[in-house]
Amino acid sequence: MERWVDAETSGCDLGDARLNRRLGMILEDIGERPDRSLPTAFQDWANTKAAYRFFTNENVSEDKILEGHFAASALRIQATDGPVLILQDTTEFSFKRSSPEKIGFTKVSTGCKMKEGRHQQHTVCGLLMHASLAITPEGLPLGLTATKFWTRDKFKGASALKRKINPTRVPPLIRKRAYVGSIICVYPLS
Repeated sequence: MERWVDAETSGCDLGDARLNRRLGMILEDIGERPDRSLPTAFQDWANTKAAYRFFTNENVSEDKILEGHFAASALRIQATDGPVLILQDTTEFSFKRSSPEKIGFTKVSTGCKMKEGRHQQHTVCGLLMHASLAITPEGLPLGLTATKFWTRDKFKGASALKRKINPTRVPPLIRKRAYVGSIICVYPLS
């Protein structure tokens, strides 16, 4: 029986067999302990250090890592009879940093009222992620079909963002789409 990690990374090529193996090991460790920090999930310093080296490798990017998962999702969508729903959402990851420009900006937030009567404003740093998840009408998740990460520093305004990405990227198996709010209903090719 094939391990889930092998199925999810078979379409992924990081350009080096060692990097591909390390990705499988990282996913397996995180999959066993999804609620833990990276050092706790990897359970020893050698594996933690190897994971951090993996993440800082110039040949590794979120696009290359997710390529295999997108391919596996497309196969699951193709094997599904009936409609597939594509749920979309944007999530904001906020981090507290002394130098927010190093990670990026998400928004300016209004805080508590100061003595002068004005509201205190502070910059929230972090990143944004827009993801599209394929599920069956019964709620069975089939996998991600698209993701995009960005900060406000990189894209200014929603119009600029729309020109740069296609958040509704769906595998080329679709013959019909029906839009319902932020849900797209797709029908796999027969």
